Amino acid sequence: MPDTQDGDAPAAQPRPVGRPRRSQQALLDAAAAVFVESGVDAPVREIATKAGVGVGTVYRHFPTRPELVVAVYRHQVEACAEAGPRLLAESATPEGALRAWVALFVDFLVTKHGLATALHGDAAGSHALHAYFVGRLVPVCGSLLDAARADLGPTDDEAALDGYNLLKGVGNLCIGAASDSDYDADRLVQALISGALTPESSRLEGPR
Repeated sequence: MPDTQDGDAPAAQPRPVGRPRRSQQALLDAAAAVFVESGVDAPVREIATKAGVGVGTVYRHFPTRPELVVAVYRHQVEACAEAGPRLLAESATPEGALRAWVALFVDFLVTKHGLATALHGDAAGSHALHAYFVGRLVPVCGSLLDAARADLGPTDDEAALDGYNLLKGVGNLCIGAASDSDYDADRLVQALISGALTPESSRLEGPR
């Protein structure tokens, strides 16, 4: 008999439009938190408890662990992508929005990027996730970077970093941050942002 502890109707019966999405969102939020605390091999029961539902509900939405891992990864990427326009609208300056968004991105890389490595045995799946990651986040980063540069003044630098290379640089700076408490990835990343917002001509001139 299907588990209905969270109030969902059995799968064979119709459910209100939108209910599955809300239920899945709660599960994905809970799973993401549990994965950070206990790793992607955490017991399903721990995820169910965190979400306040029954174990059967988790399996009904995500029959296998790889499906859950992929769903959580995509969920986190979407949250990061959707934060970009919101921060741009709410922040005092475009530069502030860029720095705040990159800080969120760093948190994603350090605490949740291991989700992708959990599928290391599925090369096709890993490549698809990487393509999804790049396709969703690079345009957001590029838009924030362009807005910050436009706000700081015009530049004719053809060698300026684009969104893809900025994200790539941030990712490289975050390598090893999760396993080294003395490594301050956030500080280094913010220094990278400062460099990306400085016109190439100014960097070449140096101090006067």
